[in-house]
Formats: sequence, structure tokens, C-alpha cells
Amino acid sequence: MVRASIPSPPISSFAIGPLTVHFYALCILVGIVIAVWLTQRRLAAQGAEKGIVVDIALWAVPFGIVGGRFYHVVTHPNDYFFPGANLLKTLYVWEGGLAIFGGMIFGALGAYIACRRRGLRFLAFADALAPGLLFAQAFGRFGNYFNHELYGGPTTLPWGLEIEATNAAFPAGLPAGTLFHPLFLYEMIWNIAGAFLIIYLGRRFRLHSGESIALYFIWYGSGRAFLEWLRLDPTEFTFLGLKANVITALLLAIGGIILLVVQLRRKLPYPESAYLPGREPASAESSSPPEEPSIPNGPAQ
Repeated sequence: MVRASIPSPPISSFAIGPLTVHFYALCILVGIVIAVWLTQRRLAAQGAEKGIVVDIALWAVPFGIVGGRFYHVVTHPNDYFFPGANLLKTLYVWEGGLAIFGGMIFGALGAYIACRRRGLRFLAFADALAPGLLFAQAFGRFGNYFNHELYGGPTTLPWGLEIEATNAAFPAGLPAGTLFHPLFLYEMIWNIAGAFLIIYLGRRFRLHSGESIALYFIWYGSGRAFLEWLRLDPTEFTFLGLKANVITALLLAIGGIILLVVQLRRKLPYPESAYLPGREPASAESSSPPEEPSIPNGPAQ
């Protein structure tokens, strides 16, 4: 009897003349475009200028890529630092290995710098970004599928993921043909659901400053902590028996709870300007904010 399963893609890239295009990189790019588009629409509801999110992305995206790669390499040193290793591989982001937590930390730093330069409130940008970031992360996880990575322990469920026994991360001692939990798929579904939930709650309850990003921290952090606990990950960093990513995810969720409680206790006006006091452009001062955008259709997955 043939078992149902999810086959791993036979290819991870294609060639256009001398150029090799990696599906992982395409997924990251599509996620960034969706996040920029949706964030701009949400910021426009607070009177932000057209195109301001692109200006911020020019800072946040490079910072995020550098931070994501740095975090991944630091937490997986045995994959990159050994006798005879090609150290240039620490830069090969197209082969996979962009840690979201590192990307978030460094990307937030880049976004903060850009927001200060443009006079934009950082929390206003973060709130607008929250659902788009979840969509972007969902597409990033789809890229993990093409790289044959991000899977959990063995399973007999019909949606088990096929991983070739020659894969360097294939667990020793397991027979070829073993199926694994497709954690990339679980996280895709979790992230997309969270994005629509934040959009819905924002329209239903008129969330104030800091509350949307707090919900993002809670939703993403709690889900990621559980999935990281299931993950077959060769990270060498653990504390009290917990992997570094599990600890980071739990701290993220706890931080989100604290931020949400603090912001709920504050008496904030609605709607709030996206700009810092005195930094509003003339066009924003003379026009009323556009209506909050409707819930967009989710990306095809």
C-alpha cells in the first residue's frame, strides 16, 4: 500500500542564461513585496505619505538580511567552521539559513533609524507592519520547502514530508523513506491565520498604538516556540534543556503580553497620526486620513 505524503521538490533553482534563480530567494522577495504593499496601505490610514514604506524598507531589509544570516551562522557554527571549510559559505543566503529572530532584531534597528529620519512614529510603523510581516514569513517558510529544510520528527500522518536520506540533516539511524512533520507548512498556516486575525481585530476593536505589534509578538512567539520544540535542528546552543530559538520565541511572546497590557492601560486617541509631533508633512496636515483598508485576499499558498 502506497502511503500519502508530501514530496520534496526535485529542484531548488532554475537558470536564466548565466543567472541561477533560487526559489528560496524568490519566496523571500515575494514576501517582502507583500509586506511593503500591505504596510503602506495600513499606514496610509493614519495619514502617512505615499511611498514612505519603501524608504523604510531600504533600511530595514538589508539590516534584516544581515542580522538573519548572522544569527543563523552564530547558532549553527559547526555547519560553517571546521577544518577545510569554505568560509564564503557563511554568505550564501540563497542556500537557506536566514534566522527570523536575527532578521527581526536587526531589521527593527534599520526600521527605527529610517522612521526617525522621516519623522514617523516607530510604533505606528510596527503596527502597520504586523500582518504583512506574518505574510512575508509565511512565504519565507515556503522557501524552506524548496531547500528541503524545516521539518520535525518522524510521522505516519498522510501529510508527512519526504526527505532524502542523503540530506545532511537526515537523522542518523532512521531508514530511508521515513516521513517527517512538515513544520514549514504548519508555520505557514499559523502565520497566515495570525495575519488575518490581526487585521480583523484591528477593524473590530480599533487597536491603538503598539497593540497590533504586541499581538504579533504573542501569536508568532507562542506558535514558533511550539514548532521549534518539535523541530529537528542541529543548533548547538541550549539553556536548561531548551534550544536558543525556543527561549527567544518565549521571550518574544512574554514581551508581547507586557506591551499589550501597558498599551491597554494607556488612554490613547484614535485615530493617531503616524508622525511624530511637529514632523507631519504639509500634505498630511491639510488632509484627513483615508479610510482603514478592507481585509485583503490572502496570498495563494
